[in-house]
Amino acid sequence: MESVAFDQVHTAAEKIQYKDSTYEIVSKVAYLIGVPLRIFENEHEAPQMDVYQRLEKDKNARIIRNLCIIRTEIERNFKKINDKMRTEYKSLLSMPEYVSASAINALTADGINFIKKSSTQLSGHIVEINRIISDRINNCKSLFPLWLNWPYVRELFIMPNGLSEKGSKDAAAVYYESLSFYPYQVYINWRPYDAGNILYNDKKFVTLLYEWNNDEFTEYSKVSDAGTYVKGNIHDYINDGEQVVVVVDCENSDPYRLSATLRGLDRAYLDKINSIILFDDVHTASAWSILEQFTHIPVEHITIERIKQNKSLVDIKLTARACQEYYENKVDSFIIVSSDSDYWGLISSLPKARFLVMIEREKCGPDMKAALVDSGIFYCYLDDFYTGDSEELKMNALFREMRNYMVRAVRLNVNAMLDDALRSTRITMPPSERKQFYDKYIKTLQLVIDDNGDVSLAIKVK
Repeated sequence: MESVAFDQVHTAAEKIQYKDSTYEIVSKVAYLIGVPLRIFENEHEAPQMDVYQRLEKDKNARIIRNLCIIRTEIERNFKKINDKMRTEYKSLLSMPEYVSASAINALTADGINFIKKSSTQLSGHIVEINRIISDRINNCKSLFPLWLNWPYVRELFIMPNGLSEKGSKDAAAVYYESLSFYPYQVYINWRPYDAGNILYNDKKFVTLLYEWNNDEFTEYSKVSDAGTYVKGNIHDYINDGEQVVVVVDCENSDPYRLSATLRGLDRAYLDKINSIILFDDVHTASAWSILEQFTHIPVEHITIERIKQNKSLVDIKLTARACQEYYENKVDSFIIVSSDSDYWGLISSLPKARFLVMIEREKCGPDMKAALVDSGIFYCYLDDFYTGDSEELKMNALFREMRNYMVRAVRLNVNAMLDDALRSTRITMPPSERKQFYDKYIKTLQLVIDDNGDVSLAIKVK
């Protein structure tokens, strides 16, 4: 009874500590290491069925999963399987009670065969499985976001010294000794201890993963989301408004966090928002200009020039436009995205309008928050919304800026370059020879990047 009581307290504590976590990372890890399908089908477990179904369509993921399933089954039943192979000359395929025939057949269908004629002992099969996993695990790197340290994840799949018989036996000994500590009793490479369910949710798993590697994970918005209370209040606010407009102070807001917040809300409520109006200073993040690509809400982007270089006019323009929206366009509900206390003047000037404020924790002082609470105005933190899937916006913003930089920095016409080289060398080429030279050497020019990041073009000479 004491054990049950402890488990209940432990679970309650975890629910508080890891509140509002996501399950994307643990679901992918669970799939790849070979956690049984029934766990995904159980709605009370962390691994999500939709992730399982997604990864089942990915050949690289399927291969790793099935290899891990077979490795775990062999490790768990090593003596029984080995005895039957030795005394009854049975193959792995003839022992479905110990080794999944469906996993072996799926691997064969995907072009993988770990059973080598040269491997007459069971330990040889383990070594071959370890070799294939080691060779192929990097094919699954793209399944995980860039912010997650891939080498930490990769190491979970690599059996220590697993390309030798001794290494596989040592790993098996550790596995047997601490079987109950392994996630769903599936083999992974770690130092087992009683950490509860390490696949409990993303927040717990990633925190532990970094700790195992003597590192610290701090970007919790990437593994957690705003709770139902926060989202429910935002949904109710939007639903109760007649005309809802989002006004954004781009100087005092983060485009990636706002994008994450909007993606985290229910689409049915987002469709009730009339527009997003961005008030942007010329010096703020360029990502604001592509925000509309990642929302289903019309975006009006107003860039405001400065009269004096040390004085922004964003707050004045935003306030004036909000008043115009209220009086002329009958907008009754505003969502202000800014951590600047200057907008309290706007709020207090329109006492009949409704306001909801989205702020960032470190940018908004206690006085502003106290004033909002005293006035009964709901506010929430952009920091609380899940940002783990914001890579697409970030990558688009980065690629856009890099392309602009390359256009400014690189202005090379290869035809002019070849003409100049021919003139300087006094070489004459007829059109057919020039075309062959062009196709062979000019079209195959390669970028070479040195350790300092300097870029040069190299001619590929075969």
